[in-house]
Amino acid sequence: MILTSTLGRYFFRRYAVTTFWFLTGIFSLIFIIDFSELSSRMSQLPHYSIGGGLLMTALRIPMILQQTVPFVALFSGMAALISLNRRYELVVTRAAGISVWQFLQPFVAGAFLFGALTVAALNPLAAWGASKAEALEASWGSSSAARTNLRIPWLRQIYKGDDTIIGARSLQDGGQTLIGVTVIHFDPQGQIVLRQDAQSAKLENGYWLLNKVTENRSGELTRNLETAQLPTNLKPEFIQETLTKPDSIQFFDLRHKIEVAKSFGFPTGGMETQFHSMLALPLLLVAMTLIAASVSLKFSRFNQSRPVILGGILSGFVLYVVTVLVKAFGSSGVVPPFVAAWLPVVVAMALGATILLHEEDG
Repeated sequence: MILTSTLGRYFFRRYAVTTFWFLTGIFSLIFIIDFSELSSRMSQLPHYSIGGGLLMTALRIPMILQQTVPFVALFSGMAALISLNRRYELVVTRAAGISVWQFLQPFVAGAFLFGALTVAALNPLAAWGASKAEALEASWGSSSAARTNLRIPWLRQIYKGDDTIIGARSLQDGGQTLIGVTVIHFDPQGQIVLRQDAQSAKLENGYWLLNKVTENRSGELTRNLETAQLPTNLKPEFIQETLTKPDSIQFFDLRHKIEVAKSFGFPTGGMETQFHSMLALPLLLVAMTLIAASVSLKFSRFNQSRPVILGGILSGFVLYVVTVLVKAFGSSGVVPPFVAAWLPVVVAMALGATILLHEEDG
């Protein structure tokens, strides 16, 4: 088997080195761009520092890098195969009687291993880093209103006749601590009777503890309170399932989160789609590698470098867009999550294998 032979190990090493340098280059580029954007956006916050900005950028990079993995697999496969073609190493390999299906085994194995490492290592690191970065950002802007660009989570609770909507600029501890809180109280007729703005709110046993509260009631003067309590029957697990986004949950926790969400009666399409997407990621990278092979093996023999390379990039981009689009359909419930995650991968692998069969075996 070529995968365990000297030639197979050589091809695998070439693919691994190429992938490493692509990851290093993309990491550096993302770091520079994200740090520049972060500095310009948060330099006015009271507790911001350059060291803190560098730390936050480092914490955010795994999540951003995770989104680029399919393209890294595509470009690494193309670059490694084109390099071998230019140096006539694949020509010699073919002359030795080794078919394309044999010498592609190390590249396919490398892509699959790359995907498995992304799921097992990069994804948990990305989820952890995103959580720490959000907490760090909240600490910078906890006494400032400058962070209005964040997505605002909202909760609604009805407890002992008090109909309340709770909003926040950010959250920590899986939603049990809210930062930049707005609480709006309604009467039985649906009219607003009280608004409370708090610096933070923490979910305690049976109540929300609001800190540094400003109360505005219709027809009355504004009141400033150091703390206030908002009775609630919400549970920590309910808060976590309501506010947590599927892509911020690490892969190994998704099955448990899905079961908990089902127990509360929440829709689980987003988390199930995310779970199957992560399972399908290694095979998606294999599909990217087959696409790279279908456009790279012709380079030296037919001198079609630019159109062929551009075609491979466009094919990979289309596959990525279709994957993201179908994933959105799965998250919204239009398509079953299993189908949404696996269908683009299966179609892409079949298409890549068909092209290689046509070009290499007639």
